[in-house]
Amino acid sequence: MELLKAVEERRSIRRFRPDPVEEEKLTTVLEAARRAPSWKNGQCWRFIVVQSEEGRRALAQCLPLTNPGRKALVQAPVNVVLCADPAASEEWEGRAYYLVDAAIAMEHLVLAAAALGLGTCWIGMMYEEEIRRALAIPPAIRVVALTPLGYPAENPRPRPRKGLDEIVFRERWEGL
Repeated sequence: MELLKAVEERRSIRRFRPDPVEEEKLTTVLEAARRAPSWKNGQCWRFIVVQSEEGRRALAQCLPLTNPGRKALVQAPVNVVLCADPAASEEWEGRAYYLVDAAIAMEHLVLAAAALGLGTCWIGMMYEEEIRRALAIPPAIRVVALTPLGYPAENPRPRPRKGLDEIVFRERWEGL
């Protein structure tokens, strides 16, 4: 699938088929994430791949009960936990760029997954300390997000998007 088609057709998937994800496809999506740009090329991101049922269930327990991603983490054959080392990035004017760096890497991952026919669902509402304990993540490393990864068992409709006329300004902020 072309990049623009992947961008247009990517959806958050919360129901997955039990089919395993081929190692080649898993490597491809991780490779896409690895190639993301980052602040001063610090490449602060780290990924933990969780495939065991026990590990996926443990991760699901690290989300609030109200988060619909809990079931998806258990159901998907693969979970990817996005971590970042803030020391490998920088802050500028109060902005912690490890978050930006990690987010770009995750976006590369989810778009590559869509291009390969795999589903993902970016999950950010989680209990970081519980994930840190469950996966033995060092104290200096931050958990930024996670995603289930697998073959979709659903085909959700596109969510509404604001038109360019609502979000784009030319030369300076005006209107709206």
